[in-house]
Amino acid sequence: MVLESIIGVKEAEKTPYYVFFLGLLYASIAIFVSLWIFRTEASLVMVFFMVFASLPLIYKTFRFEAEKDYYEKFDEVSPKIHIDALKIFMYLFMGFTIALALWYIFLPSDLISDVFSSQIATIKSINIQHTTGNVTQLSHLSMIIMNNLKVLTLCIIFSFFFGTGALFILAWNASVISTAIGNLFRNKLAEYATTLGLAKIGLYFQVFSLAIMRYMTHGLFEILAYFVGSLAGGLISIAMINHHFKGEHFKTIMKDSINLIVLSIIIIFIAGLIEVYITPALFSNMYLKP
Repeated sequence: MVLESIIGVKEAEKTPYYVFFLGLLYASIAIFVSLWIFRTEASLVMVFFMVFASLPLIYKTFRFEAEKDYYEKFDEVSPKIHIDALKIFMYLFMGFTIALALWYIFLPSDLISDVFSSQIATIKSINIQHTTGNVTQLSHLSMIIMNNLKVLTLCIIFSFFFGTGALFILAWNASVISTAIGNLFRNKLAEYATTLGLAKIGLYFQVFSLAIMRYMTHGLFEILAYFVGSLAGGLISIAMINHHFKGEHFKTIMKDSINLIVLSIIIIFIAGLIEVYITPALFSNMYLKP
């Protein structure tokens, strides 16, 4: 009751940056609770606690966005009306990611192996898939796009059947990305400490910002696509829960949802192009070595 009452939907849409700090709080609490109660399974329990804490706000946001369609005309409905909701989702995701990345950096190594064990294993499996075989840029691009489309499909399906079910997928992605960021930071900092020493504290901030940019350059587009798709599935789900199967209102919601799905697919393709052609060019000397 306390956590879900910190901020309402209307306040969150007016000041979405508050949700960023909410994400920091939720993720930090999730880490300590999972370590305290379920240490051996902390890497997954942490994600579930993040989902549980965020669920009321996200569900209320879905309902609030569905109500917006009620007042829109069929010919005038546009994804633009959901920009404020997407800001809430993105700020929440960034709060999750930054908090988990910071805890990955500052926690002792033995705790890191407990809190992020599943995420580290996932990153290792992804790296193996990307480094085995003769992979061209075009085949790499198609592989990334197909994988991201699968995740997008799951987000839409989960949102449709479980309302805010896609929140687990998004919280999990935040934990994996934050693990990659934290791991890259520790590796690069150790490398610089060996070769250059750590005479300047500014080096910490430089490495951390580069680590974030390395994964967020394309990652933000991917996550935005997942949120757009999740919103589409959630709108249809809420319409069916409210028994809006007929009339102009249901047609408006369906058109809005289809527009959102098409937009999410376009963003997925853009994210794939950035990941394959732009991110390596900008950060060619920064690789993850879990």
